[in-house]
Amino acid sequence: MASGGPPFELTVTHEGLDALVRAIRREEDGKLLRKELAKTMRDALRPGAAMAKSGIMAMPSAGTGMGPGLRAGIAKKIRPEVKLGGRWSGARVKAFKTPGLRGFANAPKRTNRRDGGWRTLTYGREPWRTQVGKRQWFDEAFENDADLHRAAVYEAMEAMARRLADRAR
Repeated sequence: MASGGPPFELTVTHEGLDALVRAIRREEDGKLLRKELAKTMRDALRPGAAMAKSGIMAMPSAGTGMGPGLRAGIAKKIRPEVKLGGRWSGARVKAFKTPGLRGFANAPKRTNRRDGGWRTLTYGREPWRTQVGKRQWFDEAFENDADLHRAAVYEAMEAMARRLADRAR
């Protein structure tokens, strides 16, 4: 670290984030600082979440018109997640399960699969068929911009570390 930096080493790893969270906890207004750090990290990941949402919305649709839309239901469940402390510390964009979507709780996982697809009932014809989504829509959303998102999260961590270092002076 450059002179005048934080009194701890900061790297974009779980250890670096844990060190930052420990330093925040030592502050008098630590709870407020943690909330602020989590918000800035989530904001840094929002463009990635938007790209993942547009990836699932680009999946071709059979357009049966029955029940809630699969693509829109999955897109609603994609959001940035930040946890500071506990068993897991970190920042990521996550596609949460969709239990209320036609009983298809694992829709984000199944539509992103590289192989196979998922089985679905077909009425009036063969009772089961395999349906294939847009393969790797979630993974492809981050393929080119992963370093950009990582840098944005790092910048949020670095800004908080500088803020803590300025307080210590």
